[in-house]
Parts: sequence; structure tokens; C-alpha cells
Amino acid sequence: MRKKIMIANVLFLSAVFTISMTGKHSLTDDWAVPEKYTKMKNPYAEAKDSEQIGKRLYAVHCKSCHGTKGLGDGSKAAELKTKMPDFTATEFKSQTDGVLYYKTYIGKDEMPAFDKKISEAEDQWLLVNYIKSL
Repeated sequence: MRKKIMIANVLFLSAVFTISMTGKHSLTDDWAVPEKYTKMKNPYAEAKDSEQIGKRLYAVHCKSCHGTKGLGDGSKAAELKTKMPDFTATEFKSQTDGVLYYKTYIGKDEMPAFDKKISEAEDQWLLVNYIKSL
């Protein structure tokens, strides 16, 4: 029994050391979102994106870092100091639409702001809807 506990401790410490050596932090670490955004309602939550605007915007602006399926494994992800979140994870999906809107359009650190690149409100929300669908 002691041997199993010792092995478990060694594995745990190895994992902690490996993570600390990568120097990566999660995009969700210490990201304070103003209350007005946490309570913000998505006016396009039920919108049908027949033209696939959200998907196209994702391909242009998000895919290179966040990956095709939102797993955080895009071609540029390894170059960043920030660990890309998994958009399919329960923790990510539990964020409100307003929080996702804020993080996408205001940005922080290596996450650029897209408020100027995607200026149409409907397009911004259709992107949030697409990200949530991954």
C-alpha cells in the first residue's frame, strides 16, 4: 500500500512539475468579467445561422489558435504562452453568453479583441453561438 501511495505522489509531482515548466496558464485564469457582461442576454440566442456566418468567422479568426473543433489545438496554439481552453468542456460551456461575448470582443493578453474586426452585433453573437455549438 505504501508503495502505491509513493508512486501516486511521484506521478502527481511529475505532472505538476511538467505543467509548471511549460509556463502556460489557462485563458480562464484570473479573467475578471464585469457584471454587466455576466448578466448580458444574447439577443440572437435563437437565431438560425442559415448562412453559417458564425462558422465562417470562427474559421477566419479563431481556428488557428483554438482548432477546428474548439479543442485548443490550433496550429498557433503551441507558440502561445496561454493554454487554449477546450470549447467542448463542461467548464467552458457553463459560462454565460455574455461572458463569452466579453472574452471574445474585449480580449486579454494573447487573446486579441475582435470588436473592430467583427463590427456587426449580429455577427458577433452568431460567432458566440457557433463557439457554444462545438
